[in-house]
Amino acid sequence: MSLTRTLNRALTATTGLQVRRVPRPAPSRPAAPGARSEQPPGPAYRCPPPEDLPVERLLREPVFIISSVRSGSTLLRMMLGAHSRLHAPHELHIRHLRVDHGNAVARSATTALGLARGDLEHLLWDRVLHRELVRSGKDVIVEKTPGNAFVYRRLRDCWPDARFVFLLRHPESVARSWHESDPVKRPYEAAVAESLRYMEAVEAARAAGPGGHTVRYEDITAAPQEQMRRLCAFLGIDYEPGMLRYGRAGGGRLVRGLGDWRETIRTGEVRPGRPLPGPGEIAEALRPMCRTWGYL
Repeated sequence: MSLTRTLNRALTATTGLQVRRVPRPAPSRPAAPGARSEQPPGPAYRCPPPEDLPVERLLREPVFIISSVRSGSTLLRMMLGAHSRLHAPHELHIRHLRVDHGNAVARSATTALGLARGDLEHLLWDRVLHRELVRSGKDVIVEKTPGNAFVYRRLRDCWPDARFVFLLRHPESVARSWHESDPVKRPYEAAVAESLRYMEAVEAARAAGPGGHTVRYEDITAAPQEQMRRLCAFLGIDYEPGMLRYGRAGGGRLVRGLGDWRETIRTGEVRPGRPLPGPGEIAEALRPMCRTWGYL
């Protein structure tokens, strides 16, 4: 006799309860082609249609910067945060804010409301970002956590009116910078493999569509005014010259783990990027992505 049957007989005789196997929830959306997921598929959730958004979400038209680690996302968010209408806080890592039911009764109650676990998580994400935006007194929030690339589909489904900015950087420069941020913990070979995983997720998100605005880190450092004008046009706001002298106006804390924290970003000015590596300096594993992104 199986252990489950044995337990059921004993429980039924004493309490009237039974043990049941809980099925594993199926993912609501398939993974993007070519992407390697950082975590197991999330719980089932609804994607609210546009007519339901005013009821489902407090936050409207959030902006997400989708990038790899060490791609210049902190610089970009500081420049955007210096705009009078854009609030760009430190990395919020909302994909790790998860909800679970304390017991079966709570699960039944929310299920009766038509809310699966994933729906509850989306409500939490929406509330956290909306609270942060209201506290800032600005109009639009910008979120730049690099790990968002792994949950691009959930972000798009949570906020169907969200806007996405895809930030690219030369893959070899990304890997080298990732290695240099902690050479002991992250040898060069490990940095190549880890950063490539992020870059593949970014490219899968770009391919998934719909739309978005793509900008290169090298273009931002070489022609910041031109690139900020284009980005502001995409967001439907007027360009402000103060974005180039972001200083303290960019807002948010510069703390390790919440974005770039080093001296270069603390200058408050756009500095030239490192020279691009030559073809012979690129790791073999990064060459396909270099070609995809137009660096080879």
